[in-house]
Amino acid sequence: MSNIYSFECKNHLGENVSLSDYQGQVLLIVNTASKCGFTPQYEGLNELHEKYHGQNFSVLGFPCNQFGGQEPGSNEEIQNFCSLNFQTSFPVFGKIDVNGEEADPLYTYLTEVQPGILGTTKIKWNFTKFLINKNGEVIKRFASSTKPKDISSSIEALLI
Repeated sequence: MSNIYSFECKNHLGENVSLSDYQGQVLLIVNTASKCGFTPQYEGLNELHEKYHGQNFSVLGFPCNQFGGQEPGSNEEIQNFCSLNFQTSFPVFGKIDVNGEEADPLYTYLTEVQPGILGTTKIKWNFTKFLINKNGEVIKRFASSTKPKDISSSIEALLI
């Protein structure tokens, strides 16, 4: 498999969404959590989405409760949290696992194509970010600590 467009993910209502719907866009795929030290990154992610959305860019959020139980809410509670606290305009999908036997196939693919430090395929924490080019290819992986604003130049390079 050479791109992400063959994957389907569940939205917050449990409906299948084909990632081919995002074909031709630059994407930033992020595993998120509502009760994490990095949760304020929602604001920066939304700023990126707003700034570049008109140039075929989208942020895609995937809530995950695998790290310290920091995303305990239901899909509806997560949507409400994101909307009320950060006015998110980017899609926040249904809650998934990103590691282990129950890991969403998208994340298995992302981590195999773009492993972390020392070649690890596991996601280490919430707000790990994957940058995808317009061809659906995984270009770069960013650590949880990387602020969204620090990804701007990488996004801009792919929007040309």
